[in-house]
Order: sequence, then C-alpha cells, then structure tokens
Amino acid sequence: MEPYIGQIQAFSFNYAPRGWVVCDGQLLSVAQYQPLFALLGPRFGGNGTTTFAVPDLRNASLANSCLYYIATEGLWPSQN
Repeated sequence: MEPYIGQIQAFSFNYAPRGWVVCDGQLLSVAQYQPLFALLGPRFGGNGTTTFAVPDLRNASLANSCLYYIATEGLWPSQN
C-alpha cells in the first residue's frame, strides 16, 4: 500500500527507504520536497522559504533498533 505524503512510520532498519527520510529534525529543501513542505510548512524549523525541517523523533524511538521515518512520496492526504 502506498503511504500518504507526511505519514510517519517506524522501521526496524537503519536506512531510509526510497521516498522516506528519517525524522531527526534535518533540514530539507523546499524546492526538492514541495509536496511535503505544502503539508508541514516551517512548523518544525527551517526558514520557510528555501528550507524546512522534519520532526525530530530520535528520542521517541520504540526500541533501540527502530527509527521513525516520514514519507516524502506517495498519496496526497485528502481531507474528505
């Protein structure tokens, strides 16, 4: 099943699958990740013009071997 853009999910491996980035507060380019920026805006950081940040969930880990990732590609989450 294709994820929703902005969906957060824990994975037990230590790399980001294609279409996902780790939720570690990193700054992303607005130009490169326009759909995700349209949903998140600068609420987690960045200047809101050229950069924005993903949530930092490193301390919310389920287990030492799990990390949270956010989908940068997928379905647009409809409000209806």
